[in-house]
Amino acid sequence: METVFRKSGLRVLRPGLAPQGCPAAVLRSQHPYSPIAQNGLQDVLKLYSDFIAQLPAKPIVIGHSYGGLILQLLLQQDSVAAGVAIESAPPLGVVALSWSLVRSVLPMLGLFSSAKTTFLPSFAQWQYAIANGLPLADQEAFYERLLAPESKKVIREALSLRARVDFRRPHAPLLFLAGGTDRIMPAVLNRANFQRYRHAQSVTEYHELPGRCHAMLGQSTWREDATFVLHWLAELKMAAVASQT
Repeated sequence: METVFRKSGLRVLRPGLAPQGCPAAVLRSQHPYSPIAQNGLQDVLKLYSDFIAQLPAKPIVIGHSYGGLILQLLLQQDSVAAGVAIESAPPLGVVALSWSLVRSVLPMLGLFSSAKTTFLPSFAQWQYAIANGLPLADQEAFYERLLAPESKKVIREALSLRARVDFRRPHAPLLFLAGGTDRIMPAVLNRANFQRYRHAQSVTEYHELPGRCHAMLGQSTWREDATFVLHWLAELKMAAVASQT
């Protein structure tokens, strides 16, 4: 998506949480005792809050999966001008009935293992939960190039009071994008997340993209999806101009 956004004239910034800027193969070699295990939800949120505080203006924030949850928390802090939550992990209290969600998330929580160790999905887990919409060759290539261990603490804290959102509060424009074949953050969960927002004067929209798995940014339709986001942002800008005239 970054390529399309840059060509449209947008400046793209992507801060990272140390040590996750290292190559995936290096991070995998440190599993299960990677320093990543020390990271919690507040560490991730603070990284982005501090980064945004240094910018000259509120940014447009696009968050995928857990990044969608971080976006929703930033929105609650009034830190962003607009946000796009792509297949967002939900805040505390947002639930939906889905077997694929349970099957995908339970191994990541590692409920009977130490939070001092990281979680690294097997290829079969990655294939089922994340990459089910990709050709096998892409599944294998992305797994080798991108898969890195994750903090169980981060994952578990998505179910804690740290992930609470006040859905009645006014907020900047927010677009939810759901993948029609997403198993780990299924469309029914994304819609439930969207429907919790209650402030009538705040812009909150939902759109489901058919055929998109959780790895939608790696599917052949990524340019189409990026263009959809750009059109939504352009409509927001036009609506803002119209309201001022």
